[in-house]
Amino acid sequence: MSRSADFNNPQVAALPAHLKQFIVPQHYEHYTPVDHAVWRYVMRQNYSYLKDVAYYPYIPGLQKAGLTIEKIPDLQEMNDALAKIGWGAVTVDGFIPPAAFMEYQAYRVLVIAADIRQLKHIEYTPAPDIIHESAGHAPIIADKDYHQYLSYFGSIGAKAMFSAQDFELYEAIRALSILKEMPDADEAEIKQAEESVAHRQENMGEPSEMALLSRLHWWTVEYGLIGTLSEPKIYGAGLLSSIGESASCMMDEVKKLPYTIDAVNYTYDITKTQPQLFVTPTFQNLIDVLEQFADTMSFRRGGAYGLQKAVDSKNTCTAVYSSGLQVSGTFTEFKTDAQGDVSFLKTTGPTALAVGNKQLKGHGKGYHKDGFSSPVGRLKGQEKALEGLTATELKAAGIETGKTIELEFEHGIKVSGKIKSIHIEADKIQIITFTNCTVTDADGGLLFDPSWGVYDMAVGEKITSVFCGAADKDAFLEVAYRSATATHHPEYDESTLQLHKLYQQVRNRRHRGGDFGYLGNVWYMLQKFHHDDWLCALEILELLEHHDAEPKLAAEIRQFLENKAATEPEYKKLITDGLYLIAHPVEEKLVV
Repeated sequence: MSRSADFNNPQVAALPAHLKQFIVPQHYEHYTPVDHAVWRYVMRQNYSYLKDVAYYPYIPGLQKAGLTIEKIPDLQEMNDALAKIGWGAVTVDGFIPPAAFMEYQAYRVLVIAADIRQLKHIEYTPAPDIIHESAGHAPIIADKDYHQYLSYFGSIGAKAMFSAQDFELYEAIRALSILKEMPDADEAEIKQAEESVAHRQENMGEPSEMALLSRLHWWTVEYGLIGTLSEPKIYGAGLLSSIGESASCMMDEVKKLPYTIDAVNYTYDITKTQPQLFVTPTFQNLIDVLEQFADTMSFRRGGAYGLQKAVDSKNTCTAVYSSGLQVSGTFTEFKTDAQGDVSFLKTTGPTALAVGNKQLKGHGKGYHKDGFSSPVGRLKGQEKALEGLTATELKAAGIETGKTIELEFEHGIKVSGKIKSIHIEADKIQIITFTNCTVTDADGGLLFDPSWGVYDMAVGEKITSVFCGAADKDAFLEVAYRSATATHHPEYDESTLQLHKLYQQVRNRRHRGGDFGYLGNVWYMLQKFHHDDWLCALEILELLEHHDAEPKLAAEIRQFLENKAATEPEYKKLITDGLYLIAHPVEEKLVV
């Protein structure tokens, strides 16, 4: 089996460097026998229940995604399977920033949290884990219409504007999810983390494009239903991976609403069950709603609207001139003319120029380290936009290399100096470079002084698009935001390690057969040292009853489980559902 860095998967291999920095090794050997038992329990429950309520491609989708009931998926096996439908998968460390998550989707690569939920959170965890990401997201992308939506959503989400408050909320949610998965987490710490999330959610101000888009993502990709309001089916990964909420979501208490653009007005809380869910009649409707929202975004509106969003975000953004020139940096100022059209823009700090998402030679952020500014608009007295002038028209206008000229724009900005060079790509003029250059605004205010050096004037009549991030992220060396809060990796004490051995012994009997009477020794050790355990006991009972072995031992274990379910409410559903599956085993076709 290949262990290459890209899993021999074309989609993973195509990932740019700024996304690859989030990838971590899966470390399959770190999964314990208890982890595999948790996976097996959830998958058996899901298969038993979801075959009736999940959108129909889900069950065959498990196989197409390289998943089985019996063991936690290996990333190489998943990539071998996903490659056949044009997707890939990588493991990451818990929550990653939404913008990066979206961009992975655009590249058709699933990001899968390497960790798995604890046994005590077997029904649901707010933290991303391998059950949610693989058993939730992976199977449904076998549906062509859905995976086209997922990829398209990613391409739009990767351009969404985000705010400082978005990052603060992301950090708070990540910290809370990590705390909740720590076996020895202090309840006071958890409460404080929950209050931190609530405080940030209540003080977000006007939601950013990313915040609004995240709502659409939540109500579709994570918690979406498809079909009719009276008979919906599950396709959202959050529901498909939650053995608790996949059942409760179908109850009448959970409102079912038609999925429209109005869903963007509904916030969500990842730590609680959802009070309402949205039902789409088709996956095409998801794309239609996404298109409606995309039409409101800066990357489509451009102009003063987009630049104001860029200034407000205080992050690296890109403004695209109508010539195709892309200016990437931190925008701090722009001016408009009497009609409200952009007449001038300015960045502060490292800036880069690109065309077609490829940085122009000599125009990286090292060269434009102190920022960039340029007029936007049409030259006064010219019927044609400057970027579209032919060589003959340029000459007629006196715009030639080596000549000194004054260019006056319709809005009054003047640029005067000696033309050093003219950059043209795809028959469009993008940059005119001047020496000994002076730039003034309509009131005579100085915008550029000759003593500041060479002046690169961007060319373009309008700003057609503004989006978050650099145009050429890898050349810009844009280090994606990475949280300083590390996920928790437990260190097991001797008692827990002994429990792992007991689970492994049961697993060995299931895979290899042998003397089932030996399971009595496992049961004895469970009762003596791990009396609270229920899942290992359930797995022993399953083996004994399915093989008609050791009836007295089976009766004793069944009595223990039934008593535990009756006296400890937190285990009632888990044990009852487990006993049901012993009596009604899942089909064998997904079991290795």
